[in-house]
Amino acid sequence: MTAATEPQELLVKLLDPANRPNPYPVYRQILDRSPMLIPESTLHVMSSFADCDEVLRHPDSCSDRLKSTAAQRAVEAGEQPRPFGTPGFLFLDPPDHTRLRKLVSKAFSPRVVKALEPDITTMVDDLLDKAAQTSEFDAIEQLAHPLPVAVICRLLGVPIEDEAQFSSASTVLAQGLDPFATFTGEPQGLEERLKAGMWLRGYLRDLLERRRAAPRDDLMSGLIAVEESGDQLTEEEIVATCNLLLIAGHETTVNLIANAILAMLRHREHWTALSADRDLAPNIIEETLRYDPPVQLVSRVAGADMQIGETRIPKGDIMMLLLAAAHRDPELTERPNDFDPTRNPIRHLAFGHGPHFCLGAPLARMEAAVALTAVTRRFPHARLAAEPIYKPHVTLRGMARLDVAV
Repeated sequence: MTAATEPQELLVKLLDPANRPNPYPVYRQILDRSPMLIPESTLHVMSSFADCDEVLRHPDSCSDRLKSTAAQRAVEAGEQPRPFGTPGFLFLDPPDHTRLRKLVSKAFSPRVVKALEPDITTMVDDLLDKAAQTSEFDAIEQLAHPLPVAVICRLLGVPIEDEAQFSSASTVLAQGLDPFATFTGEPQGLEERLKAGMWLRGYLRDLLERRRAAPRDDLMSGLIAVEESGDQLTEEEIVATCNLLLIAGHETTVNLIANAILAMLRHREHWTALSADRDLAPNIIEETLRYDPPVQLVSRVAGADMQIGETRIPKGDIMMLLLAAAHRDPELTERPNDFDPTRNPIRHLAFGHGPHFCLGAPLARMEAAVALTAVTRRFPHARLAAEPIYKPHVTLRGMARLDVAV
């Protein structure tokens, strides 16, 4: 392996399905070489906590990939940079990002989140009642997945009976966040993602028409009312926003709940402690977000020439931030590879920083707290029944199955 090819070969290792159950040794190798530059891709890979933190906070960091040199080259070559149309606001910059986020943020206010807690508690209890009928249950299928799906459907106004269809599309689209093209130059599954993306947007447009005819007390109906009042909101923006929230609103929370369950089952003292003291839940959640984050990497584009640490980033270059590596940076915390909810402080970048800080963070934390306190209390002697099975996702790395013996 030559010095010139080694960085890219390390990155390709992250894409190898064999490393999905435990990518952290690869992240450590990359962290040891951070930051890394892939010149032909105008790509800078940041994996130290300090660098990732600085990029997320920097005023010249952009989320719109169209501002990258690579995207502009693709446009010049005649490629369609946005095959699905208008992107969700997560992938936009001010002023559009600011305008759309402000409209959506009301649905995730502390008052709304707090009001959801009794219903979420009832949902969790009902799910665990069913799980308790057998000696073993799949914590993904019977708890971590159905809970956030039901919550986001309720908030948006999406019929829960359609869950199987949009969850299937969501799984395919989540793979579109994986950096196959960035790391290898070869996109994977593009045709399948296009099909899933077009289907989901068509589904949401149909649902939008139904909500126009019969509005309800949900976010989609609220966004329609804003559009009809002439407040600079288009139908495509409503569809893109609902599409983003439907996918991001459950994929990441599923991973958070499941990753916490797995970590505690592998470190039984914390399962036992939480079953006896619900006040430990916040630390369990924050340490899970650090130790095994639901979102393993994000990217930004340099909107101007930037200086990050000792690295100069030219305008238009892409910065790939390996959050999962940054969270295990020895400069951040002692014993970074240990799951230790008693550490103080617990610092992480799982919800980002700056204007793109995760809108759903309070809701995700609350859902996880209710689910984790309930499952440990209901099954104080639970144990891992089999090694988990992981989905193919790299960015939104998570489990497809997690068997728990009760």
